[in-house]
Amino acid sequence: MQNEKYKKEPLAHGNYYHIYNRGNNGIDVFFENGNYDYFLKLYHQYIYPIAETFAWCLMKNHFHFLVYIRNENEVLVDSLQYSTVEKPKVLDASRQFGHLFNAYTQAINKKHSRTGSLFEKPFERKLVTSEKYLQNLICYIHNNPVHHGFTKTAAEYPWSSYDTILSGKTTKLKREAVIEIYGTKENFIDCHNEEQDFREISEVLIDLGGC
Repeated sequence: MQNEKYKKEPLAHGNYYHIYNRGNNGIDVFFENGNYDYFLKLYHQYIYPIAETFAWCLMKNHFHFLVYIRNENEVLVDSLQYSTVEKPKVLDASRQFGHLFNAYTQAINKKHSRTGSLFEKPFERKLVTSEKYLQNLICYIHNNPVHHGFTKTAAEYPWSSYDTILSGKTTKLKREAVIEIYGTKENFIDCHNEEQDFREISEVLIDLGGC
């Protein structure tokens, strides 16, 4: 019965999800700037083949991603990587995130001479059920550093997708789709600078203890 409490619904193809988690018992998961870059590198390797990314933010002891799980015929099968030796018989988007976290944990444990879990298990996931939810969630993710007092605006924080969405740099982030949700870049900026109503995603504040 105890296992049922922690059991999470698997990520389903063709759906949008808010993926988030924190360090085991709230510990830090990023110890230096290079850790953020390395995590994003692994994220691209493990997750891009199975999901499209709309927004992300990496904080010192937790992270947030807004993703769309590709339909089965859209999965880039030849690009998939696994943290285990054997290729799984069944493609599972949830397990791909597990492979990502395992690969990152192994690298961090080796570099920092630590052992054991780095992230809480299982990772949290919330199904995004409406476009308004989607819009609010993007603002919430980018404003997470503001919420925690690290910066005064979303634009000042370096480890989120906010700047990428506004820049012209080459990216695999769904930049155009995000701007389309807000109508224009100006509306995107204005919405991020306004006080938002996050009641639809208030469970995040509960599940992550204020994250």
